[in-house]
Amino acid sequence: MLSLIDLIVSGLIVVGVVFTFFGTVGLLRFPDIYTRMHAVTKSSTLGIMCILLGCMTYFMAEHGVVSVKLLLGIVFLFLTAPVGAHMISRAAYRTGVPLWEHSVQDDLADDGKRGPRLTE
Repeated sequence: MLSLIDLIVSGLIVVGVVFTFFGTVGLLRFPDIYTRMHAVTKSSTLGIMCILLGCMTYFMAEHGVVSVKLLLGIVFLFLTAPVGAHMISRAAYRTGVPLWEHSVQDDLADDGKRGPRLTE
């Protein structure tokens, strides 16, 4: 018989796997690097956070230990994943990787820091 803690841990891990799966689908389906980066960053951050929270809940319930490593992993992920995605997207924009032709807004067009347009 499953206890409440087992259901919570299983639920968190399943939710994390589903978020990560949707990020993978977004990576394969979206048309350009900018929308792909958005899909992967948002979903993988939430997915991995749920998986790590599930692991931390398990260790707290079964062993009575608060895992500092898992907590630091969550904090590190929240600090680095958005910054890394922003830097990769910014570098792609500055090197001239084209936006999707149906993009409705280019907020950085007035900066004048875009490189020569790359051909596909």
